[in-house]
Amino acid sequence: MKTREEALNLLKEYNKNESLVKHALAVEAVMRRFARLRGYDEEYWGIVGLLHDVDYERYPEQHCLMSRELLVRTGYDEAFVHAVMSHGYGLCTDVAPEHPMEKVLYTIDELTGLIAATVYMRPSRSILDLESKSVLKKFKQASFAAGVNREIIAKGCEMLDMELASVIGECIEGMKPNAEELGLLG
Repeated sequence: MKTREEALNLLKEYNKNESLVKHALAVEAVMRRFARLRGYDEEYWGIVGLLHDVDYERYPEQHCLMSRELLVRTGYDEAFVHAVMSHGYGLCTDVAPEHPMEKVLYTIDELTGLIAATVYMRPSRSILDLESKSVLKKFKQASFAAGVNREIIAKGCEMLDMELASVIGECIEGMKPNAEELGLLG
């Protein structure tokens, strides 16, 4: 498997937008947390999270579809490609999340964005003092971060058989150690 450094270089080759890179880093951090909690390979799950939107900036109209081409060309195997493509299930692919890793990615992709948006609205502008209930309140407010697909998050929670508040809590905890890198330290 490719190293994290190789994955980060690939991400940055195709994504120059700092916000997209920070999003990828947030998803990577949360994927690592869930891998640790569930007894899976943190490095592998993290790299899947890091590269989940590798094609997004250059090919937004072909999102997930161009990922396949980019990832295969650079040496990622079919299981890795399937995982990346599955996060777009029902939106831009028909690749369903099957493995627990894929279900986590599907669920937390949009959620990391909602969490970051919630942090930006707080007086502290820090994730370190953020509680799940604050994000849950914003989740219920459809006009807040209106681009976040709450239906996907809810479906993902069902796939994981987890309550939304618990998933939010784990996402926050996954993002906290990387708060400075993510611009969420305050």
